[in-house]
Amino acid sequence: MRKKIVAGNWKMNKTLEEASILASEVKGMIEDELMSGAIVVLCTPSLFLLPVRNILGDSKRIFVGAQNCSEHESGAFTGEISAAMLKSAKVPYVILGHSERRQYFGEDGALLARKVDAALKHNLTPIFCCGEPLEVRERNGHESLVKKQLEESLFHLDDTHILSVVIAYEPVWAIGTGKTASAQQAEDMHAVIRRHIASKYGQDTAESISILYGGSVNAANAKELFASKDVDGGLVGGASLKSREFTEIAKAI
Repeated sequence: MRKKIVAGNWKMNKTLEEASILASEVKGMIEDELMSGAIVVLCTPSLFLLPVRNILGDSKRIFVGAQNCSEHESGAFTGEISAAMLKSAKVPYVILGHSERRQYFGEDGALLARKVDAALKHNLTPIFCCGEPLEVRERNGHESLVKKQLEESLFHLDDTHILSVVIAYEPVWAIGTGKTASAQQAEDMHAVIRRHIASKYGQDTAESISILYGGSVNAANAKELFASKDVDGGLVGGASLKSREFTEIAKAI
């Protein structure tokens, strides 16, 4: 059975004090109110990983995640954080390939493949992001682009390692814009992704991989989005910075 996951991407937001308050509020609400078996992940700025992890403690339903990691094991790479460091800090999840990393930092498919390998080497769970900008969707190239992103960064993995990856489909035109793909658009693309995985790894493997939707997910639209057959949760941006709204999104799964 596929895992249901709601991950919050805090991006470059909050001070340490604000992050601590937010994590404490979310933990309390999730533990008191979330009745499903969903997994909740708080992907914080790197500076806050340890403080937030300490606040969450040994919770079995809410975890901390990083927003990025280096493809390098160690060395003279000032400012970078390695997968080994995250593992040593007991950070189990890491976002890789977010559209902002692709756009602002020039991360391409080959680089992301190496980052995925680095994360898996240290038993981290990559939340691998894929998705198309508006101009690609408007010319009906969204399916081919997303398939290419999967092929470039994930399809080198063997049958075992691919099962350790969570995929997040995020249409770039819906990230932070207030625009959201309709539930049907989200389901259609999630189905495309699952079929493409099946073409490489088989249907059983494809049915075992969690695929999350990201792109202006909020408390008002989460229930409809999560009701889709191939949508296994969400990667939530701005709404994850509000404890009550994020909890309502998690409860919608």
